[in-house]
Amino acid sequence: MAEKYKNMVSKKHYLHSGIFNQTLRDWQSLKSQVLPINLMYPVFIIENDDEVQTISSMPGVCRYGINKLKDHLTVVVQKGLTSILVFGVIETLSKDEHGTNADSARNPVIRALPKLREWFPDLTIACDVCLCPYTSHGHCGILNPNGTIDNPSSIKRIAEVALAYAKAGAHIVAPSDMMDGRIGAIKSLLIEHNLQNSVSLLSYSCKFASNFYGPFRDAARSKPSFGDRKCYQLPIAGEGVALRAAARDVEEGADMLMVKPIMAYMDVLKQVKDRYPEYPVFVYQVSGEYTMIYNAAEKGVFQLKPALMEILQSYRRAGADVIITYYTPLILDWLQLKHQL
Repeated sequence: MAEKYKNMVSKKHYLHSGIFNQTLRDWQSLKSQVLPINLMYPVFIIENDDEVQTISSMPGVCRYGINKLKDHLTVVVQKGLTSILVFGVIETLSKDEHGTNADSARNPVIRALPKLREWFPDLTIACDVCLCPYTSHGHCGILNPNGTIDNPSSIKRIAEVALAYAKAGAHIVAPSDMMDGRIGAIKSLLIEHNLQNSVSLLSYSCKFASNFYGPFRDAARSKPSFGDRKCYQLPIAGEGVALRAAARDVEEGADMLMVKPIMAYMDVLKQVKDRYPEYPVFVYQVSGEYTMIYNAAEKGVFQLKPALMEILQSYRRAGADVIITYYTPLILDWLQLKHQL
């Protein structure tokens, strides 16, 4: 009976001959490979240099004082870590309407950057630039008396913070505030201070007003005290405005673009990469996505390693050049083990 069907497949349509062992399967998947260079590790830095704080809403993720972060990163760098994304978290420093301590001399990021550059000379350091962890109202910009965003004042302040991080040692400044015109304002200030050749600008271009940010706001202590961020973060179904945002940021001088979150926005990732293939495109697997995957694995819905690698490879296949993920240390363990085998 099988003889009857022997010639029903065209010679060029035989697929099994190209995927019957792991090396062959890897060759068929080169564009979706996940390597250390494709990973950026987000870290939270706190004021107390010798403290580690667990984050209940993000199992396995901690906030670190700079001395404890040194110990933590030393191990991860040895496993192949190439870049980090730094967030500052304050407890004792005051918060005010202008986010004064976002770039003060006592800010944990400002204090940490020179040390990180000294300890890890080959590590590329990006700094998230936003006011929400430092403002009394928890919003990402400066507010008018009626509670609306004062955009001109906001982009001026955001640019000042970005410049401070750049001067302190950041290789990359990454504004996540979503204010109109902040890329141009930051770029102009970097040029004015002759930093255009030594500091890169990664824009959170397509940052949506997502439901998946909850654990992060706990981790960074950045929850708004009133209202929400829907007036400046992108609407969740706003594909068109997201593409406009990416086009605007390219025009204003962004070096790299980002889509955040990613699992529900891979259509946007694909379109951004197709439109701007010459730009590195980052995706951020945000706190809610991290925790959702973690909890599913804990409950036995799937095994963590194969499920997570499937998800990461789908990001790469859709066009992501760099994946920002809290799973980075674990993934580097897996990659190192695979290499040793």
